[in-house]
Amino acid sequence: MKRFRTILAAGLFAATASLQAIAADYTLNVNTALTPEDPLFKGLEAFRDTVAARTDGKVEIRIFPSSQLGKDEDVLEQARAGAPVAVVVDGGRLAVFQKEFGALGAPFLASGYDGIRKVVTSDLFADWVKQLHDTAGLQVLSFNWWQGERHLLTKKPVASPADLAGVRMRTPGAPVWMETIRAMGATPTPMGWTEVYSALQQGVIDAAEAQHPATLGAKLDEVITHITKTGHINLITGLVAGAAWYDSLPEDLRQIVSEEALKAGDIASYGTQDALSSIEAKLTENGVTIAEIDTTVFREATAPVYDMLGYGDLRDTLRGIAAQ
Repeated sequence: MKRFRTILAAGLFAATASLQAIAADYTLNVNTALTPEDPLFKGLEAFRDTVAARTDGKVEIRIFPSSQLGKDEDVLEQARAGAPVAVVVDGGRLAVFQKEFGALGAPFLASGYDGIRKVVTSDLFADWVKQLHDTAGLQVLSFNWWQGERHLLTKKPVASPADLAGVRMRTPGAPVWMETIRAMGATPTPMGWTEVYSALQQGVIDAAEAQHPATLGAKLDEVITHITKTGHINLITGLVAGAAWYDSLPEDLRQIVSEEALKAGDIASYGTQDALSSIEAKLTENGVTIAEIDTTVFREATAPVYDMLGYGDLRDTLRGIAAQ
């Protein structure tokens, strides 16, 4: 039944796209959980505009913020079924199709954007992209959409894993995220991003973890009191479409879409980097206490996650690429 619904959704999206974009030969509906205020959104707008310009309007990119097209996992299934949709998604959610992608969301892999960018533009990563295309029917347009380092969002001060004992913390449902949060001392609670505000407000969960732009964009400063800067996950994400949609493009248009996705990812990522200090100031102004701590205890607590999920050898390889 789930497969039937996915195929039906794909058909509906295809029909809608053909009706709404008669002037364009190809349309791609891009879903993101982020709001238009997020710095990353500027990159999506640049992607939309430059693709339209370089293809003379033959390819139209349409952007849907705040998960208007559904949860990331659902949109990925729609893309696999042939719908003209794409989603800004993390490696953890792709790991169910291609295990190696999960390592990108493993704890304390790299700091900042420049190092992780080297990983997602490497020859090794290109091999993963090809395998994902061939085996899962998904096409990475680019994977250099950096959203920042993720921190702990709580209603009490946190300095060590012991402070998170019994704390129900929202996290995406991917194994690498779940095990990281569990290793940090909290009880991982999978939940869609758009549900987090009300869940914190109503006490369904006690805490969350996120990067500064998403925290401010979702107004979580209204329902939490403390941010502990652990930087436990360096959130690099990708713009992922269906392989069938991508392969339907003529070769010249495929090249344009991929090139502009990479350029737009840099616009989004460096824009995010430049905005972090002002966002942090705004969060503080809104009454949130932001604490800098020694993260050694969290690094030590999460170190076993790599071997637990089979990423031990890959960790060293990826850290080596990031450090080049």
